[in-house]
Amino acid sequence: MSATFEKLSSNQVKVTVTVPAADFDEAMSKAYIKVRGRLAVPGFRKGKAPRKVIENYYGVGVLVEEAFNAVLPDSYDKAIDELELKPVDQPEIDIENVGAGEDCVYTATVYVRPEVTLGEYKGIAAPEATFEVTEAEVDAEIDRAAERASRMVEVTDRAAELHDTANINYAGSVDGVAFEGGTAENQPLELGSGMFIPGFEDQVVGMAIGEEKDINVTFPEEYGAKELAGKAAVFHVKVNSLSKKEKPELNDDFAKDVSEFDTMAEYRADVEKYLKEQAETTAKNNRTDKLVEKVCDNATVDIPQAMIDRQIDQQINEMSMRMRYQGLSMDDFLKYTGQTMEQVRLSYADTAKKQVLAEVVLDAIRKAEGLEASDEEVDAEIAKYAESSEKSLEDIKATFTPDDFAYFREMVATQKAIDFIVNNSVIGE
Repeated sequence: MSATFEKLSSNQVKVTVTVPAADFDEAMSKAYIKVRGRLAVPGFRKGKAPRKVIENYYGVGVLVEEAFNAVLPDSYDKAIDELELKPVDQPEIDIENVGAGEDCVYTATVYVRPEVTLGEYKGIAAPEATFEVTEAEVDAEIDRAAERASRMVEVTDRAAELHDTANINYAGSVDGVAFEGGTAENQPLELGSGMFIPGFEDQVVGMAIGEEKDINVTFPEEYGAKELAGKAAVFHVKVNSLSKKEKPELNDDFAKDVSEFDTMAEYRADVEKYLKEQAETTAKNNRTDKLVEKVCDNATVDIPQAMIDRQIDQQINEMSMRMRYQGLSMDDFLKYTGQTMEQVRLSYADTAKKQVLAEVVLDAIRKAEGLEASDEEVDAEIAKYAESSEKSLEDIKATFTPDDFAYFREMVATQKAIDFIVNNSVIGE
């Protein structure tokens, strides 16, 4: 087999592959063995007709097509490896010559990773990574811890108030007819949470335990169930019980309950330290993102749409996985939001393009500066992953495929390119 290629553009090539006649004839022989069992020829039992008889009866094309389909995948892969090309989508195949006793010649037109012309990527200016943590932010973080440590206590001596949790029975109807999903018993509802239809929770406020009444609401125009959207509804509601969230006092006992510290002063100092570390990391990441964005803006590259589409696919797959963890399917999401899949894909397009642009530009910087990941660096990164999975490095590596190792090597090398940009940047606007 031999292969050559010509560039059609900065990101598209045409590969010409020649499979020698001897190799194609061998493929024809294998094609005959493969297809003879499913071809009926008068006067012969299935699988017993000689090759010449099959070619005369069905035409030689039936074997040529099978033979070509057999030689295509392996010859194409070998050509791509030999020519050191990196396709980013499926090739468009055109047959130029094929037949028994002849060289098989075909072309494969395919988009490849684009060439990048780097602009300035050293000495890039960005503001210093500054950060600040205020007393109010520390208070808010401690308040969130208090919320998590709160307990629910029963309320018996008053009517429902905002932020109470009411246990209710309800039965909804539209024009006097009950609708699916409009009835429940012993349903907990935090008043003011906005979990129910607008106006519903406000009308439960003020109801006494054991009280029943009709609540009038209107479903929003954009409501997920189209048959209810914009409709006026009546819910007959009964309050079974009330409870409220009781926060702990912010004292030394609280500090002991929620942390490893004995005093509130020590706990508060630790919270402040944590927030400062988070803020510093965020500030540094924001500065890094700005530097990488500038470097990408300085580069010249024509990104194939296939690479952007592949990145969108990945983002949607990750989104779908997150939703499955929450018990929601993609079809449910599209129904509730009133979107089409095309609209969802379009919403990811800009982000996907920026991610692909950063990927190819950082790869170009790696090559320009000779930045490679050592085996020790790759092992160190895999060790972090193993630790998060609560497994040993050896156990994790034993399960890895070559693609897994390549992924971590790529990740380490890419981070080196990012670090190179940051380390060679300057403080400025």
